[in-house]
Amino acid sequence: MDYPSIEEIRAHRERLGELVRTTPVWQWQAEDLAQIVGEETVVFLKLELFQFTGSFKPRGALTVMLDMDPADRANGVTAVSAGNHAIAVAFAAGLLQTTAKVVMPKTANAFRVARCESYGAEVVLVDSVQEAFARVQQIQEEEGRLFVHPFEGPLTALGTATAGFEFCTQVPDLDAIIIPIGGGGLCGGMACAIKQLRPACQVIGVEPEGANSMYLSFQAGAPQSIDAVRTIADSLGAPYALPYSYQLCRNFVDDLVLIDDNAMRQAMGLLFRNMKLAVEPAGAAATAALCGPLRERLRGKRVGLIVCGANIDLATFASQALV
Repeated sequence: MDYPSIEEIRAHRERLGELVRTTPVWQWQAEDLAQIVGEETVVFLKLELFQFTGSFKPRGALTVMLDMDPADRANGVTAVSAGNHAIAVAFAAGLLQTTAKVVMPKTANAFRVARCESYGAEVVLVDSVQEAFARVQQIQEEEGRLFVHPFEGPLTALGTATAGFEFCTQVPDLDAIIIPIGGGGLCGGMACAIKQLRPACQVIGVEPEGANSMYLSFQAGAPQSIDAVRTIADSLGAPYALPYSYQLCRNFVDDLVLIDDNAMRQAMGLLFRNMKLAVEPAGAAATAALCGPLRERLRGKRVGLIVCGANIDLATFASQALV
């Protein structure tokens, strides 16, 4: 398959320039973390929650939209998302002087809906994720808006690869990096960059048990779907895997692990107590994997964790985090 080369990723990061932030990396040192993962384990956080819009999503959305013909882009864009991608598309549309009409399920957090609207997007609420994709297709046909997919395709991967490129530059000697998986756009793109720059670095994806489409796809050897999303980590709730992101993960990801919602709740609390970071469940997924199924396997290693987002309101955080 075709995938972005390091030269292409480096050049694209330069093209994005100040449209996205080079998010900081922080070495996480805390006594209660050490009690869980071992004092000899060295942990670094890639803080994508400090990206514009509060998640990594602008990297992919801007990459897709910058590649559009300017005349077509001027007709506007559309997207479907439970939140973070919709927010990023709204943000990118404003930067690129066009309009966004995004479709979200009615179960989407009201805080995220309001963030979309604050960036100037028109938000259409529907009953289900399945209905959302049908509504987006209708918008494309009726209004001529271009669709910005939440995770699939070479351009999305090129955008998310810039996060992997940054991390390897910021901490060049990591033994392993743990990356959350929803549809696989973040994990596939980052892994593509990491494995080209640091072939010996393990790349491990993490999914919720209630949204394990990529895990099932790895087992089956082809993209799979799930009948329903059953997790508090709605940002990781892709109902299916798709060919490009699946194959990118298959090529560059060493292993996948599953975590349950309670593990993410505990990790949210740990990040809050130690780092004063109020993250959404997806943002705590990599931490949950290190503290759970990967704890012994990575003991004594230099481990990178992706804190992928923090679009959560105070009331929801307080109801979900085990602090």
